[in-house]
Amino acid sequence: MDKFRMIFQFFQSNQESFMNGICGIMALASTQMYSAFDFNCPCLPRYNLAYGLGILLVPPFILFLLGFVLNNNISMLAEEWRRPQGQRGKDPAVLRYMFCSMAQRAMIAPAVWVSVTLLDGKCITCAFCTSVPVETLGNGSHPRLSQGEIQRVLARIPCKEIYNGQELIANEVAVRYLRCISQALGWCFVLLMTTLAFLVRSLRPCFSQAAFLKSRYWSHYIDIERKLFDETCAEHARSFAKVCIQQFFEGMSTDLVAARCHLPRKAPVDTGEAAEKLLGITDRGTMNMVLKSWHRCKPPLHLHPPAPPTENGWAGEGQPPTHPSVPRRETAAYYSSV
Repeated sequence: MDKFRMIFQFFQSNQESFMNGICGIMALASTQMYSAFDFNCPCLPRYNLAYGLGILLVPPFILFLLGFVLNNNISMLAEEWRRPQGQRGKDPAVLRYMFCSMAQRAMIAPAVWVSVTLLDGKCITCAFCTSVPVETLGNGSHPRLSQGEIQRVLARIPCKEIYNGQELIANEVAVRYLRCISQALGWCFVLLMTTLAFLVRSLRPCFSQAAFLKSRYWSHYIDIERKLFDETCAEHARSFAKVCIQQFFEGMSTDLVAARCHLPRKAPVDTGEAAEKLLGITDRGTMNMVLKSWHRCKPPLHLHPPAPPTENGWAGEGQPPTHPSVPRRETAAYYSSV
């Protein structure tokens, strides 16, 4: 349990680790889904190709979209892309980095599905069983079958229990031929994906490391800023609700006292801290204006130093006034080593 707890804490350490964990879980889920999937080829000339390629390509597309849906940054990317210019400019490099990062993680589960499907070979066998070279692997000079009948016989290759074309081509020969081609394509796909991942990881820092660091930094900043803004809004909403409810009950108690209902007196709940967290925003219209202003014109990414005091009229002009020196009091301390 301690190991699982450490792994879970690592996944929760930051957004990138969390999404890596989600993609790993989706990759494992895709292999479990394929192993639990009951593959039934229709064994008909017009439907084998559609069924085989559908099983090969449609689930990866669904997993790719699911990877985007589970990624929390997709809403942040859409919000940053669609928001008005305001006081803060939009950096296309940051948007590209966020999209590429999400796309790379979302591609893991589809790549695993395609790799497992090709290495298993059932989809390719079902989709291209009618394209088996009968002249090379079987008896191409069979006189009793027309071309349409040959296609119907070959379409039954994936269905061993109803295949009746042993005189034309042996079922084991056709299945092994198609499965070898599928496994070759699967290993080529795995090699291609591994090579692309290696090139992206190793060559990207050699060309645009500075731009990559800047994009990564501001992408993390946007994520952290959004989280802090949500936490601040939740804290303000909690304080607003607390003060509103307290005022409601105080008003009700006043009305009951006016109606000569004697109620037990209790110590009033201290709402001073909650009122301080409201920051002067005490009505719905003002809060809506603040939220709209945050969306339309976010503050620029430039921190201003605190302004010096202006009570004596020296702020920003010359040096601050000097005060008469106060005599310093010196004390001596002696320590014993006993």
